[in-house]
Amino acid sequence: MSSQRVAIVTGSSRGIGRGIALSLAERGWDIVINYHSNAAAAEEVRLAVQGLGADAFLVQADLANLADLSHMVDATLERYGRIDLLVNNAGVGPRKRVDLLSTTVESYDEVMATNLRGPFFLTQRVANEMIAQLQAGKISTARIVNIGSISAYTSSPSRAEYCISKAGVGMLTIVFADRLAEYGINVYEIRPGIIATDLTSVVKEKYDRMIFEEGLTPIRRWGQPEDVAKAVVAVAEGLLPFSTGEVINVDGGFHLHRL
Repeated sequence: MSSQRVAIVTGSSRGIGRGIALSLAERGWDIVINYHSNAAAAEEVRLAVQGLGADAFLVQADLANLADLSHMVDATLERYGRIDLLVNNAGVGPRKRVDLLSTTVESYDEVMATNLRGPFFLTQRVANEMIAQLQAGKISTARIVNIGSISAYTSSPSRAEYCISKAGVGMLTIVFADRLAEYGINVYEIRPGIIATDLTSVVKEKYDRMIFEEGLTPIRRWGQPEDVAKAVVAVAEGLLPFSTGEVINVDGGFHLHRL
């Protein structure tokens, strides 16, 4: 069994997940790097984590495939014998943005399976493992972090299925926080705003205008993966011990109501 704390970070081969993995590794966490298809990117993160002095373990898993999720947990326990932190970060948008009056069943099911069903059942499995490990004295603390989105409350009718999935992540956080509090497992939602990743690069010109010229966010800059990672680290390092079910906005103030 590993003596180091172990974090599973889903979707950690790029973007926000990569930033989270590296920030945790800087603080001595061993990282399970989950990726869907980009093995080369995941390998780059593995090398970066190892360069920071932490151990990294690559696990390919499709969040929409419950058998894959079970394998990821089994493989983690076989390698490390413990799970101290789960970060549900992986998510997808619709393959094509269309008006919600034309949203297809296929697109809805694909997004919901990855963004909500997968995290629900992964959290369920990991939570049960954490409870057993806490009761056996194998770990001293356990935490779960869900990466949500401002889309949980911000309407985008051309990607309704994504917005609905992220609203669901908000309630997923609440119900697990409620259920797991008796075991000392705190659950949090980090809610990013407009973050500079490859996913947002296709709308860079639009958001440059909205942020810098129109003042969409009071803090007039793009968010970076490291901004989200710092919030995760605060949770992981136990800096919010008397909070659970909490939403931590990392959005440059987007959530503020202003006149």
